[in-house]
Amino acid sequence: MQTSTIRTATYPAAIFAVYVAASMLLPAAVDLYYGNDDWQVFVVCSLATGAIALTIAAATRAPLTRGSTQSTFLVVVILWLMLGLVGALPFYTASLKLDLAEAVFESVSAITTTGSTVISGLDGLPPGLLLWRSILQWIGGIGVVALGLFLLPLLKVGGFSYFRVESSDIENRPFDRFISFLFALVGIYCLLTGLCALSYAAAGMDNFDAINHAMTTIATGGFSTHDASFGYFEGNTVLWVGTFFMLMAALPFSILVLFFARGRLDALRDPQIRLFLGYVTVIVIVLAVQRRITTGQPFDDILASTAFNFASIITTTGFASEDYTLWGPFAVTLAFFATFLGGCSGSTSGGVKAYRFLILGAMLRNGLRLLIHPHSVRALRYGKRIVDVEMQRSVVLFVVGFLASWVLATLLLAATGLDFLTSLTGSLTALTNVGPGLGTTIGPSGNFAPLSDFAKWVLSATMLLGRLEILAVVVLLLPTFWRD
Repeated sequence: MQTSTIRTATYPAAIFAVYVAASMLLPAAVDLYYGNDDWQVFVVCSLATGAIALTIAAATRAPLTRGSTQSTFLVVVILWLMLGLVGALPFYTASLKLDLAEAVFESVSAITTTGSTVISGLDGLPPGLLLWRSILQWIGGIGVVALGLFLLPLLKVGGFSYFRVESSDIENRPFDRFISFLFALVGIYCLLTGLCALSYAAAGMDNFDAINHAMTTIATGGFSTHDASFGYFEGNTVLWVGTFFMLMAALPFSILVLFFARGRLDALRDPQIRLFLGYVTVIVIVLAVQRRITTGQPFDDILASTAFNFASIITTTGFASEDYTLWGPFAVTLAFFATFLGGCSGSTSGGVKAYRFLILGAMLRNGLRLLIHPHSVRALRYGKRIVDVEMQRSVVLFVVGFLASWVLATLLLAATGLDFLTSLTGSLTALTNVGPGLGTTIGPSGNFAPLSDFAKWVLSATMLLGRLEILAVVVLLLPTFWRD
């Protein structure tokens, strides 16, 4: 690989680092307002990051090579590595006294919208650090949408953008110019964040909590300003607000843009939306009925807590209103399998995602039909659209890469002395970007602080691997990638 390719791939990451550095001034202003000395940490980190990023940008300034797949892969990986390291600086240098592994873990968990944490005592944490965690998740959320809609489909390793299966005829395109769609996308993201904050405030949160939880809800990230997460707040209203906006954020943002900006009701017929909402509804109702029968608690309370906690798991948000592992083995088993599901492509959620289940199901049906009629020719369809061989290959490669990565991460965690359940679910929740795992250590009532530094590094890498859809990272390990 030519040095110029690495240089041109580094330039966009350096430019983005400048914007991240500028965003550090927001928590600095909050800490200054509340009289917390950490405002100086944010200012120093902002200035240092901005100066270094501008220097790198000046040294690497060059247009991205047109049609260079290598450059695009490197842009994706370098940008997310940069964001994880830069985001860790305030955690490492502030009054928290986190070591490097913990600071990077917290930052990577934020930008990948995973929601796992190593920090205890959130209720007494300086407001600037709480806001920085939320900002990182909010930035990561819009980055995840861009990744799923634009970069991964371009690289043919994942992402199932609505526009990729639209007709290329200009009359059928929702926007004539890419920039128009981009502005609409950011506008919808900001609008949902604002509406979510207002709804949380109306449901009883104070303004600071409402803003922070709105950012981490729309990002499906799950960071809270309280150790008890949503268990801190009273009443079912706040749970239903959270459930609604988590589900909204797990829908394809390309389709939300078509619906809100163009009034395209037909966009809501996307098969992955029906499947996603279908398995959320079935799981919540079945578990709520089972809990009602076994506990006899009021059904409205059971339904609210079940819908909130399992919408949080399925959308890979990671909030919790109570320890659902105490609901019995049926609930724990459902939680384990729900960790795999995820939302829709082009959303802020992680997991395997609904569209892949649809394509895998269609591939299975076609394969079974070929056993009966071996000479028949059947096109594989996603709704009314034909799924090409390239997309089928991408889905199969993702599943194989997912399982292999899960096994490897589990073995590495087990090698540190962690028990089987913690190793298995810790690696799974990192790979799917869900947040809490199962067990007493990393379950919904615990956190990842007791794990060794090596385990935290493994989980940080696994979170990035899962967020970048695995293949975008694995391809960099191939020797052929680095050859000219």
